[in-house]
Amino acid sequence: MTASYRQLAAELFGTFALVFAGTGAMVINDLTAGSVTHVGVALTFGLIVLAMIQTLGDVSGCHLNPAVTLGFCAAGRLEGRSVLPYISSQCAGALLASLTLRLLFPTSLTLGATIPAGSHGQSFLLEFILTLILMVVILSVSHGSKEKGAVAGITIGAMVGLEALFAGPISGASMNPARSLAPALVLLRLESMWIYLVAPVLGALAGVFVSRLIHGPDAHSPENHR
Repeated sequence: MTASYRQLAAELFGTFALVFAGTGAMVINDLTAGSVTHVGVALTFGLIVLAMIQTLGDVSGCHLNPAVTLGFCAAGRLEGRSVLPYISSQCAGALLASLTLRLLFPTSLTLGATIPAGSHGQSFLLEFILTLILMVVILSVSHGSKEKGAVAGITIGAMVGLEALFAGPISGASMNPARSLAPALVLLRLESMWIYLVAPVLGALAGVFVSRLIHGPDAHSPENHR
């Protein structure tokens, strides 16, 4: 069964909220001489993920991230026919958020874009590892393709906030192709985009492999996660 319009609407809205709040915090921090602070930005990303999981988890699973959607599919928890509609909805929500921020803050030079602070190789490896860890956490606290409940929301939100807190200044701690692609498209700054499209996807797929090593080969079968 393919994704329903309710699931796609949830993914669009949830990803809009993620990018609007998270990159919006970055934009406001830049335009107000650091009033939000780096810690505040990381906290914003973590809290919006927590809130959206609590709100949308039982509708679509609240993936909000093409890499996570591909990870769920690789783990056998999401039908392949739902992958493209999910990713399209996520990218549409992210792009709508970046366009809204552009309208609100036309003087912003970055719109919260993810730009490597060091070498491309450094940011690629960092994004790969960050997404791998995040995917293992998500698979461990979710049920089927669903992320729902206080445990899932708090755990995944905390993980996103933690990784943004320590890795954000280096790679942007994106872990999410849609989150990085949207501001880059609006700004037409695509020179480093391959990092944020490829590394999170590879990291999520590696996370499925690592999770199976830890929890066992049958841990991710649908019948064990209903």
